[in-house]
Amino acid sequence: MTLASELPPDNQNQSEFSAAQLAQVSSVSQLSDVQPTDWAFGALQSLVERYACIAGFPDSTYRGHRVMTRYEFAAGLNACLDRLNELIATNTTSLVTQEDLATLEKLQAEFATELATLRTRVDTLEARSAELQGNQFSTTTKLNGEVIFVVASVFGDKAADQDSNPDNNPNLQDNFILSDRVRLSFDTSFTGKDLLRTRLQARNIPEFQGRVTGTRMTRLSFAGDEDNQARVDELYYYFPVSDRLAVTVAPIKIELDKIVKTQSPFKSTGTGSISLFGRHNPIYRVLGGAAFGLNYDFNKQISLNLGYTAADAQNPQQNNGLFDGNYNAFAQLFFKPIENLDIGLTYVHSYYAGGGNTGVNIAGGTGSENARRPFGNVATSANSFGLETSWRISPKFILSGWAGYSIAESKIGDDEANILNYAITLAFPDLGGKGNLTGFVFGMPPKVIQSSQTEDENTSFHIEGFHRLRITDNISVTPGLFVIINPEHNDNNDNIYVGTVRTTFSF
Repeated sequence: MTLASELPPDNQNQSEFSAAQLAQVSSVSQLSDVQPTDWAFGALQSLVERYACIAGFPDSTYRGHRVMTRYEFAAGLNACLDRLNELIATNTTSLVTQEDLATLEKLQAEFATELATLRTRVDTLEARSAELQGNQFSTTTKLNGEVIFVVASVFGDKAADQDSNPDNNPNLQDNFILSDRVRLSFDTSFTGKDLLRTRLQARNIPEFQGRVTGTRMTRLSFAGDEDNQARVDELYYYFPVSDRLAVTVAPIKIELDKIVKTQSPFKSTGTGSISLFGRHNPIYRVLGGAAFGLNYDFNKQISLNLGYTAADAQNPQQNNGLFDGNYNAFAQLFFKPIENLDIGLTYVHSYYAGGGNTGVNIAGGTGSENARRPFGNVATSANSFGLETSWRISPKFILSGWAGYSIAESKIGDDEANILNYAITLAFPDLGGKGNLTGFVFGMPPKVIQSSQTEDENTSFHIEGFHRLRITDNISVTPGLFVIINPEHNDNNDNIYVGTVRTTFSF
């Protein structure tokens, strides 16, 4: 028992104790703000020197010659009482003199009121602790939740490269939507270092693509519509094998950014970029699926990520399963050459069997239709290379960016296509208040720059701005707007604007 641990809560203003600052001492004379002229000082000093039963600050003072409060003194006295009781219980009574017992009896009488109050409050704290432990959700699992309310709209004269006649092309342009996403994550740890995550999700946020806009470049980062039917959308287990090696196993679809270090400050769908493209390099979304990943830290500056994903690992039919269907093999070297500068070099090899529900998606769901399927929905392989950087210039300014380059090959002919994307992002943490985040994104969504079949003729640009305003520790509101110039890399298409107000509740 220490003086700090026994201090009554309503007397903390009298002592300014800090448990982190306590260290063992062997004499009350080292505790300089106990008044040495008091009779009790000498009595307690003798007990401490004989039985080493009190603790104090490592600098051996109470920060000046101040009077020790009676509650503080009672806590020290109580510690010595416990120490002597321990000696008596272990049949070492020969170490306890009658003189010391008489001194203790006198001190107990003098500080009887403070000792009683102290013990009552300790008993109350123990009872509360037991109640909390008895009623907690789980000894190994924590429940985390996130709820998003979304108001959004798409603005523009017409959908990209589509018939502008509303009778032929019904869409949501110039109409507002109100929708939601709910996530409940059960985070379980069996050793204190591992993590088993089981996440339930329900949402009804429409994808701004297809007949709505005619392009996937206008997708929101948090969109998806299962008609608010709850399902397990994330399940993985992370565990360290050693101080340097960690393993992640995911039996259902998971994005690469969950098992690969990414440098983007906007990757969170609940609090980061409002657009899907603005989150991070699209090559991280080339193909998700059941996954196995390894992370090896050579040192604090350099690490290596290796992994494999299979889109239909649960399907035993031909051209499916863990090794016979659509898959990704990836590697990333992550290093920190100087403080606050992170760099990632990424390689992803992908194979798409073509057809089926998964289909070919080289562009990660954010580029042109040509970039997505440069040869149509036929068997295709791709080698993708990425460079990702993030430089925290100051605590309130982060400069980040990426470039991705994919070489796609048709497996039913000799066709080849080269696909490029890039972006620069500016992040201003705590702008206007702690917990706020202002972000800007400028980039080019995936574009076919060279192909034996069809190339993208012009260039689309993605320009985005948003400001996350923290209302409380658990509520934030993020208004944002992004524009796609020359959608589908076609300057015949009018610009498309996507605006949203995202309210995020976390608990």
